[in-house]
Amino acid sequence: VGEQVLLKCSFKSSSPITESLRVDWTYRPLTGGQMETIFHYQSVPHPTTAGQFKDRISWAGNVANGDASIAIQSPVPSDNGTFICSVKNPPDV
Repeated sequence: VGEQVLLKCSFKSSSPITESLRVDWTYRPLTGGQMETIFHYQSVPHPTTAGQFKDRISWAGNVANGDASIAIQSPVPSDNGTFICSVKNPPDV
């Protein structure tokens, strides 16, 4: 609680990394409910503009190195849940 947390995500692709590469981070609370997209990356980072993670997520990755990590500022116990990182690098998924 209170310290920045790094959510690591690494990937490998048999295709060259291009501007078509997409990274999506989704989240579901421990209590269940809908999955929500909390971060999107395509050429530039697009953190969520709504919900509990608004203004608290930053890009910590480097797609050239196979890294799609994000950081969450000032985590609280209610942030606990399932975080899923999805990387698509057409035609590789």
